[in-house]
Amino acid sequence: MANYTITAASVLPSSSAKTRETTAGATITAGQPVYLDTADVDAKNRPKAKLADANASATTAAVAGIALNGAASGQPLRYVYEDDDFTHGLTTPPVGTVVAVSATAGALCPVGDLTTGDYPALCMITTSATAAKLFIAYGTAAKP
Repeated sequence: MANYTITAASVLPSSSAKTRETTAGATITAGQPVYLDTADVDAKNRPKAKLADANASATTAAVAGIALNGAASGQPLRYVYEDDDFTHGLTTPPVGTVVAVSATAGALCPVGDLTTGDYPALCMITTSATAAKLFIAYGTAAKP
């Protein structure tokens, strides 16, 4: 799988981005896709964020958004789940690339790199070398 390299310092939401906050349930770096683990909640009874993974299970592939800050387990984490002008921090994907959660935990890849048995979870479509329309689209069935 050809995962994108993510430059954490370059991951930025636009002023119109929709974000949420929770607690990290693992070590997370800005730019990584996260899912919410409903079996592991924080002191405010919010599901903790953990690294999304397209081939582990339907649960781990159910991406909630992209981390906006780094956090160790137990620290606050903010993530973006919708943004029409998201600065993605990915290593130069071509314009129009559909970016998905990878089969590597916490990584992103072109949707075409998913294989049989992966759970497709789409995150964004690139609009330039540095920006994308970020949206979350998740299918619960494994890819045929």
